[in-house]
Amino acid sequence: MMKSNISLSRRQMIGSLAALSATSGLSMPAWSKGKMSHSNHGAFKQGSEVLTGPMVHLNVGEGSFSTSGRVGHAIGLNGSIPGLLIRLQEGTKAKLMVHNMLKEDSSVHWHGLLLPFQFDGVPGLSFPGIKPGGQFTAKFDVRQSGTYWYHSHSGLQEQSGHYGPIIIDPEGKDPVEYDREHVILLSEFTPMHPHKIMKRLKVAEGYFNRQKTATFDDYDMSGEERLMWGRMRMMPTDIADVSAPAYTYMINGHSAADGLELPYEPGERIRLRFINGSAMTFFNIRIPGLPLTIVQADGQNVQPTEVDEFQIGIAETYDVIVTPKKSGAFALVAESMDRSGMAQATLTSQTGQRANFPELRDPPLLSMVDMGHGGMMEGGHDGHGGGGHSGHGAMDAKPMDHSKMDHSKMNHGAMEKPEPAAMDHDMRGMKMRDTSRLPDTVEVGPGIDMVAMNPQDRMGYPGLGLNNVPHRVLNYKMLRSLEMDHDRRPPDREMELHLTGNMERYMWSFDGKKYSSVKDNPIRFAYNERVRVKLVNDTMMAHPIHLHGVFFELVNGQGHHQPKKHTVIVQPGSTATFDVTTDEPGDWAFHCHLLYHMHAGMMQTVSVAFPEDVR
Repeated sequence: MMKSNISLSRRQMIGSLAALSATSGLSMPAWSKGKMSHSNHGAFKQGSEVLTGPMVHLNVGEGSFSTSGRVGHAIGLNGSIPGLLIRLQEGTKAKLMVHNMLKEDSSVHWHGLLLPFQFDGVPGLSFPGIKPGGQFTAKFDVRQSGTYWYHSHSGLQEQSGHYGPIIIDPEGKDPVEYDREHVILLSEFTPMHPHKIMKRLKVAEGYFNRQKTATFDDYDMSGEERLMWGRMRMMPTDIADVSAPAYTYMINGHSAADGLELPYEPGERIRLRFINGSAMTFFNIRIPGLPLTIVQADGQNVQPTEVDEFQIGIAETYDVIVTPKKSGAFALVAESMDRSGMAQATLTSQTGQRANFPELRDPPLLSMVDMGHGGMMEGGHDGHGGGGHSGHGAMDAKPMDHSKMDHSKMNHGAMEKPEPAAMDHDMRGMKMRDTSRLPDTVEVGPGIDMVAMNPQDRMGYPGLGLNNVPHRVLNYKMLRSLEMDHDRRPPDREMELHLTGNMERYMWSFDGKKYSSVKDNPIRFAYNERVRVKLVNDTMMAHPIHLHGVFFELVNGQGHHQPKKHTVIVQPGSTATFDVTTDEPGDWAFHCHLLYHMHAGMMQTVSVAFPEDVR
C-alpha cells in the first residue's frame, strides 16, 4: 500500500481550502482518468491523488464544473468531481476529517461503512451537521473490506457533485485474484440547480420525461392496453423522474464525449469496481464481447457468477472480473434504465484505440406486473432473459380484458371477471386507491395514489427492460454469499413496511407518512434482535432502499448463504424481504436512495437499543 502524504500544516490547509472558491473550476482526480491501477499482487502503479489512512482530510468547496459543453455550479471535494479516492486497510484505525468551506451546512455519509452511529454523517439524526467553516472528524476501527463510497447527506448536495469512492483492502488474503483494478463511479451532471429540479418535479412530475410525451401511436400496444393506460391517465414510459437530456451521464466524472480509456494487458484479470453514485439513475452495465463475473455485491464477497449484463441501482456497488484474452478495445456501456442516454468508457490495450459503442436500445415499458398485478407471469427469473417488457409494448403476459376487471372485488390470488360497468372506477383505482387491503400501520391520505393489488416477490427479476434480452442477466436470486459468515438464527419477529407515493403530486413516504411527521417516532429494534423485514412497493417505480449502519441478508432462497447487502432494489408493485441482525446500536437512517424521493419524505429512522438498555 502507498503511504499517506496527507499531513498538512495549517498554512497548507488554508491554502488548499481557499482554492475551492466559488470562482474556481473543479477538475477530475487522477484516479478517475484510467491512469491508476492496483492489484492484490503489488502497490499502485500510478496516481498520487489517493487518500490513505490513518488520517484523511476532505475539503468540501464549491466551484464550476463542465462536461460535454455544459457548465454549471457544483460542489466538489479537494477541488475535484468526483472526490478523491479514499483507500483504507481492514484492521486499522481511521480518522476522516471533513472541512466545510461552503456557505451552508454540509456533511459526509460513509456509505456502507460499519462505524459508531455518531460518525455516520446524517444531520439531525446522528450529528448536527458541519457548519460553514467548521470541521468534523469520524474516528473508527476499520472492520470490513470491499468497495464503498461517500456522499453528502445535506439537502441535495449529492446531485451537485458531493460524492467519491472508498476502497478497503482486506487484512488477509483477498479471495478475489486480480492483476489490475479500475474504479467505475457512475453519476450524472446537470447545470440546473437541484432545488430547481425538485421544484419542477413538484409542479409536474413528468417534466423531465421526454419519452413520456410520445403518443400511444409510437408504441406497439393492443387497443385494450391503450385503453387501460388512457383511463389511468398514465404512460407506460414513466420510468425515470429525471433523465437525459436534463442529465449528462458520467463515468468517473467523464461524459461519453471525453473518450475515457481504461488500460489493460491481454490475459490480465481485471477487477472493475462499479459504484452507482448517481442521484436518480439506474444503469444497465455490459461490455459486449466480455463475460462479467460478479464477485462482490455492496462490498460483500459472493460466489463468482458469470453474466453478460446487470442492472445497478442507486447506491449499490458490484465488483466484476473481466479477462480480455487478446489485445483490442471493448465498449464499457452504462445505459440508463429508461434508455435515454449512456455513460461510456473504453477498455483498451492500446492508447488512443476506441471501441465501437452500441446504439441505445428501445425504451422499456411498464406492465401490469409493475402495477402490482403479480399473479401474471414474467420471465427472466433465471437470469437468462425471457418474455417481458423490453422493447416497444411487450407486456409481462398475454393481454387481458381490462374492461372486465374490478380491482375492488378481485380475489388477490386469482383474476376474476366482474361486471364491465366497474372498469372506469377501478382502473382509476390505481388513483382511487383500494386501501382496504393496507394494514393499519399505513396512513391513508393524499400521499397515496396507488396500492399494489397483488404484490409478489420479484427477487428473480433482472430489472426493467432486461427480462427478455437474449443473454444472461443478473438477478438477486443468483447472489450467494461466499461464506456462511452471518447469523443463522431464525427471525425473532417479522415486520412489514409499505413504500408509498403519489406520483402526480410528487409525494413519497414509508407507510404513507413523510419523514417530517415521524422523525421523532423511529422504528425501534432491541439490541441483537433478529428481524425479518418485508418491503411492499405500492408504487410503479423501482426504489433502492438503503439501511445505514448494518448489513442485511436478502431472503433469496440461498439458505445460510443469503447475500449481505446495504441497499436493495424493490421492484414496482412487488415485495422484497431481508433478514437483519440489529447488533449496531444507535440511530440510523433508512431511506429510498432516489435523492428527490428521500428529500420529499421517503425516509425513516431506525433506532437500535444499546446493550445496557436490554432488560
